[in-house]
Order: sequence, then structure tokens, then C-alpha cells
Amino acid sequence: MLENRTAVVTGAAGGIGSALTAGLLSEGAAVIAVDLSAGALEKLSQTNQHSASLTTIAGNITDEAECARIADQVGKSADHVDILVNCAGLFPPCAFEKMGFAEWRRIMAVNLDGVFLMTSAILPFMKKTGHGRIVNVGSSSYFQGTPNYVHYVAAKAGVIGFTRSLAREVGAYGITANVVAPGLTSTQFVLDSTSEAFLENRRAQRSIQRHQYPNDVVGTILFLCLGNSDFVTGQTIVVDGGAVFN
Repeated sequence: MLENRTAVVTGAAGGIGSALTAGLLSEGAAVIAVDLSAGALEKLSQTNQHSASLTTIAGNITDEAECARIADQVGKSADHVDILVNCAGLFPPCAFEKMGFAEWRRIMAVNLDGVFLMTSAILPFMKKTGHGRIVNVGSSSYFQGTPNYVHYVAAKAGVIGFTRSLAREVGAYGITANVVAPGLTSTQFVLDSTSEAFLENRRAQRSIQRHQYPNDVVGTILFLCLGNSDFVTGQTIVVDGGAVFN
């Protein structure tokens, strides 16, 4: 259980983020939910309206000044932060030869720069208390090299490298850093932006042959936040129904 723990979750109003927020709240954690969309955060609050342990902050994690503002608001809402889950992500398909540099940078900014900026902003809270759990959401597409997602796969490769090196630096402060890499997850965004054929192709590649849903990812993230994972750091755990083995 996570009583007396405070978790900051980015992308908290998205498909995986909203399921994770509910999961953390059910384990007793206080959750500070960060998302770009104030409207989506309002819906998240309504969904969890019976919880007094949810705080929402609208902000842009790709902007350094915005992340400093978010950290300032976090400090006003909580006297400590124990968990950071960098869950925000953006992955629109785009063929490489049609991919301009602006689109490349847009995807890098959300999926990699945001991880760096939010970790930099929240890490001082953890160092102060000598305890912390950083979980970065990667993607099993890194292991598959999914076509039409070169920008996204490259960003998620960066997240894995970032996390491995970060784990070496923060371990002395009682902080762990790990990656959870989901397969293609049937969030509303995925359903709206991919074809049924693409979803079926991914399902057929799995050892467990069904579609993947947000709650399939939540349990592994929660494990990395709980005390019985204290000796796990620098790792990438793939949660994709057995499509790839890293």
C-alpha cells in the first residue's frame, strides 16, 4: 500500500495515465495529476470525485519554465514527493520520408524532453527525503522497430538510455529509476488514430492473443512504486502480452 506517499503523474488524463491515477489512489497514494489539457483534468477529477487525495495541475511538460511552475505548485500541494511517473506521450504515425524536422522535434519534445524536464524538476523533492521511485513509460516498439514511428521509437530508445544512466546517479539517494514498456494499448487515442487491421496485427504477434488495455500496464507500474521493488533499478520491463522478449 502507498499510504503517506505522494505521486506525480504526467499525462495523467490520458488512457494509461487515468487508469494509473485511479490505481495509485486505490493504493492509498495522494496523486498530483499533470496534463496539458485542463478540460481532460476536469474529467479526471469528476471520475475520481470521491477521492480527496487528487490534485490536478495543467501544464506543458515540454517547456522548462512550465515544468518549474509545475514543481512550484507541487511544492505548495505536498511537503514531499515519493513517486514520479512520466506517462505523457504522443505517437501519431508518419512515414519517415514525409517527416519534417518540426514533426521530429514535436515528438521528441513530448516523449523525451518532457521526461528530462519533469525529472529535473521533481528530483530535488526526492533527494531531500532520501527516497523516490521514478517510472518512465517507454514502448515495446523500441524492440520491434515499428515502421512509420521512427520519431517515436527513437524517443523511447532515448528514454531507456536516460533511465539506465539516471539509475546510476540517483541510487545513492535511495531513488530508483525504471522503465515500463507497454505494447500497443487500446486507449481512445489509439482507437481513433490506427486501423483495426493494425490492432489485429499487434494482437496476433502476442503470446497472450488479445488486445492490450490500460489496466494491463498499471500493475507493473504500481509494483515499481511499492516497497517490495526497492532493489529494482535501471531496468526495462516489457508489458505487451509476450510479443517481444528483451
